[in-house]
Amino acid sequence: MIHTYGPDRDNYAELSMPDSDPLGVAVVIHGGFWRAAYDASLGQELAKDLARRGWAAYNIEYRRVGRGGGWPGTLEDVSNAIDHLGELDLDLSHVVAIGHSAGGHLAAWAASRGDLPASAPGSSPRVTVTGVVAQAGVLSLRTGAVTGVGGSAIVDLLGGSPSEVPERYEWTDPIARVPLDVPVVCVHGHDDDSVPFSQSEAYVRAAHSAGATVELVECSGGHMVHIDPASRAWAAVIERLPLFAAD
Repeated sequence: MIHTYGPDRDNYAELSMPDSDPLGVAVVIHGGFWRAAYDASLGQELAKDLARRGWAAYNIEYRRVGRGGGWPGTLEDVSNAIDHLGELDLDLSHVVAIGHSAGGHLAAWAASRGDLPASAPGSSPRVTVTGVVAQAGVLSLRTGAVTGVGGSAIVDLLGGSPSEVPERYEWTDPIARVPLDVPVVCVHGHDDDSVPFSQSEAYVRAAHSAGATVELVECSGGHMVHIDPASRAWAAVIERLPLFAAD
């Protein structure tokens, strides 16, 4: 079922329900370096698989760079999409955000919204994210902007470099916002030629040092293997879902 959470053509999410009472809500956030060339179809097969496994799967679309997104629209859309869950007939005691690539960034950021200042996009969440799975996530924006992860994707998202808009990086960079007070699982492979393994490695190291509950799972395969429900990378996610589910 399609749910609209705002006025833009990309303000929608597809909710797939299991046959029995849900184990929880899984918010699926697609990647594509926040760019308009990629859309929510990237998350559809994962959402279907999650629903088959007993989860209420909520595959969200949002405005991307080149299609009305960037700063602050992309972040506002993701936060509004998650908050829209509060208007649906769902138990929201277990809400895990599962994001691939740029979606991994957005998933980790969404879990940090409760600590954002009032002037930041996404502050004052109405729905709380209680767990995060980042699949080959972009989790260190400052480093990624300097090293060119995704080319100019990070600078395009935030509208400037770390030196030009430092506050935006402070508000949105997952590695700058550790520790989260919810469990985080990062799944990533050394063969990834789009988002370096070092992105997850550095985040997990920083989060662990800050006292967070965090795990790094190394997998085989390239960047896109994470959105294949038949892959070992996805199996690693499925194996850890009980961490985020209702008892």
